[in-house]
This record gives sequence, structure tokens and C-alpha cells, in this order.
Amino acid sequence: MQLDFHHGQLGQLGLSQTMAINIVMFGPPGAGKGTQAEQLARVRGVPKISTGDVLREEVRTETELGRSAKAIMDRGALVSDEIMIGIIRRRLARDDVRQGFVLDGFPRTLPQAEVLDAMMVGCDPIIVLDIMVSSDEVLRRIGARHVCSQCGAIFGDGALTAVCTRCGDELVRRSDDRESVVRKRLKVYARDTAPLMHRYRDRSTFAEIDGAGTPDAVALAVAAAVDRLHGAASPEQTGRVSQ
Repeated sequence: MQLDFHHGQLGQLGLSQTMAINIVMFGPPGAGKGTQAEQLARVRGVPKISTGDVLREEVRTETELGRSAKAIMDRGALVSDEIMIGIIRRRLARDDVRQGFVLDGFPRTLPQAEVLDAMMVGCDPIIVLDIMVSSDEVLRRIGARHVCSQCGAIFGDGALTAVCTRCGDELVRRSDDRESVVRKRLKVYARDTAPLMHRYRDRSTFAEIDGAGTPDAVALAVAAAVDRLHGAASPEQTGRVSQ
């Protein structure tokens, strides 16, 4: 499989001229990483880039990509590396990431991680946060959640509404939130994504976050980790490409 990318692509865009906050969020489905990524991006003033949001928009608008992606996601499998890398490459080429970004859902495989490292050569370090939640808790959370059919906002435990409080549209269950599909997604995560922690764990900008608490408690832990890790290492130490 040939994956086309350019070394130092982001550095050529001038991202390394200031100390950008470049964050990658990991965690199994239902760990709350999307919620934490959104809040973190808002507080830090950088865009949240969610591959799931991009793919679901393609599904909602019934593009050719969306139809293909929906069939894959409904099986609980991952969209191909080529598709995901293309989405991220285009997104990270936009001007609004010059001060940094929060990535949610990428990388998910070793080839994706290798491409991201290559793109980040010469840029400020990537902060990698792994939100840890047990499989039983994941199943409980996803079993209780609904999403907005229009804007994709997620409503979990204790949501006492049938409509989205953001846009007023209907709340629905996602097709890939069925228990059978979630169990398969957890297996896929354990097989393809969890091993990436071996790639990042020894870096000075890596932290594990206990995701079992309330969203506010997890947000405090995430903020503390980012403050501690930001600037902890040079781009040469963390933005390298493993040979």
C-alpha cells in the first residue's frame, strides 16, 4: 500500500514559528474523547478536527464517499487509511491550524501515525492524550446516548430531552451505536489503535488520563496534562519519523 505524503508539509506552512498546541486524543469508543476534544479546542482557541464528524457529514449528505463509509461504519470496521489520510491532509493544510489543533479519531493505525509524524517534522511537538475507560463503562455509556440528527451533538447520561439543545433537531440513536457493533468496534480498537500507545508512550509529551470520572473531572485532568506537557520536548524529539 502506497501512502503519498510530504515530509515537513506542515512546517512549510509556517506552523512552527510559534509554539502551537498540537494535540491528539486517543480512547476507545464512548470514552468521551470527542466531548473533551471539543472543550479543549474551545478553551485553547484551536480547531477540533474530528474524522468522525467529517465522515458523518459525508454520510448525512449521501455523497459517494458517505455511502461507502456508512456501510463500513455500520459493520463496526474502520475506514481505509487512504481515505482518512486524505481527509486529514486536506484539513491540516487550512490556515486555521497555524496555532495548533486537537485531533479526534486520527491516527487510528500505524500507517496513519507514520504519516502524521512525517507531516509534523519541523513543527511543534504533538501532545498525545490517552483517555482510559473500561469496556463495561463504554457499553453503558453508549447504550444511554443519543445524537442530534442535524449537527451531531452527543447527549449521554441524564439527557432529559428529545431534541437537540443546540439546533432543535431530533435526537436519534446512531446505527453504529448498537451493542453488537460497539463490541466489534472495541475489538477493532484493541487490535488496530491501542498498539499505537507503544509508539507514543515513551515520548515526553504523552499522558494517560483516567476517563472514568465525570466530564468536568476528566476535563480538569486533561487541562492539567496539557499544561504540563506543552513545551516539554522539542519538535525533533516528538515530531520525528520512526525508521
